[in-house]
Amino acid sequence: MSKIFKQWIVPLFFITAGAVLAAFALEEFLVPFTILDGGIVGVSMIISQLSRLPLGILTIILNAPFMFIGFRRLGKRFLVKAIYAQVVFSSCLGFFENLNPVTEQEILVVVFGGLLLGIGVGLILRYGGCLDGTEIVAMLLSHHMEFSVGQIVLFFNIIIYGVAGFLFGVDRALYSLLTYFITSKIIDIVENGMEQGKSVMIITDHGEDIANKIYSQLGRTCTSMEGKGLVSNGKKTVLYCVITRVEVPAIKKIISDADVSAFVTISDISEIVGSHIKRKKSTAAKPAAVQRSKPSKK
Repeated sequence: MSKIFKQWIVPLFFITAGAVLAAFALEEFLVPFTILDGGIVGVSMIISQLSRLPLGILTIILNAPFMFIGFRRLGKRFLVKAIYAQVVFSSCLGFFENLNPVTEQEILVVVFGGLLLGIGVGLILRYGGCLDGTEIVAMLLSHHMEFSVGQIVLFFNIIIYGVAGFLFGVDRALYSLLTYFITSKIIDIVENGMEQGKSVMIITDHGEDIANKIYSQLGRTCTSMEGKGLVSNGKKTVLYCVITRVEVPAIKKIISDADVSAFVTISDISEIVGSHIKRKKSTAAKPAAVQRSKPSKK
């Protein structure tokens, strides 16, 4: 029962919330002012504006082939969640269509429409659903091209906004592009959360001291490597650890207090496999803050 609750009930609850929120953002903020979303939803909005066909029906029809492609690549669970998200989203589009817009101020429409749409789509993606088939196509094309998924999606959207500018005016295209950037940023935050990983590499003369402080204050272990300065020929300790974005200020202070001359790089991490948090089991025991790899002896 707990497995079903974790794999289906909780995800479907948040997918429902995300679909309702995304539909509300479109119909109550963006659609009345001809401000477009990207991807297949954006294409559906253009066709709906020109033909007056229901937006909800168009999104289902245009996304159907991509859902099939996603099923073949990502499996049955993805297909079920994607179809469910599409049905809830399309139904809510029809419901919100008859309500009056929340505001008449276009700058508020762009900011809050993009914000709510980003939260809604981010929730759907975080819990395994999908509203737009563009990313599925981009994922397949990226294997045969030198561009990333994000670059391909952006290319598609630039074409869509170019068409929007030709049909509805340059100001509509610019407003749509601004909304897209707001939505994309919010999607990243919601999908990855504030726990998005950051990798930290520290080159220092006080490796053990810094590693122990990182462990005692943040609960993170460091991997230690030996380095050598090319110019100075001096030996250095290279520490590597993974933290979250909210821990960046704390680790900067730890390093600054221990070694002001330390060289530090902090980078984004797209994915983490395995646990990167070590819990302290006993205050009496010396923390295993530094993990060293030693060559095997034969």
